[in-house]
Amino acid sequence: MPVLETNEIKNLLPHRYPFLLIDRVLDYELNKSLTAVKNVTANEPFFQGHFPVKPVMPGVLIIEALAQAAAILGSVSLADKPEVESLYFLIGVDKARFRQTVGPGDQLIINVDFVTVRRNIWKFDTYATVNGKKAASAEILTTIVDA
Repeated sequence: MPVLETNEIKNLLPHRYPFLLIDRVLDYELNKSLTAVKNVTANEPFFQGHFPVKPVMPGVLIIEALAQAAAILGSVSLADKPEVESLYFLIGVDKARFRQTVGPGDQLIINVDFVTVRRNIWKFDTYATVNGKKAASAEILTTIVDA
């Protein structure tokens, strides 16, 4: 499948700076998997306070990046596209684990595997790596709602 650049991602997600946490989708297979990138820069607004002495990307934002990547996979996989004003909502995070810190200059590679969909609840297995080492993982649950 083709790479998705920022403008294409913006057509799939309502998020915008500073909360759009996916820079590029490297590849995806409908209803199966997706690989995306978040380039972590020193200019990220959260680094001003988390932490000034040793900047660390907050774990909750890594989970948000995993959820955004899952929403992209769900969105491109839908045969019947939802209304323009529909939103993917994060409704659950299970088995979240953080194995190493993520900081300025790191490239977060996000991997999403589709697990199942039941009654409009989508389940994904996700994980993120930095330099080939797992930084975080979680099971993500999403749903589609009218805005």
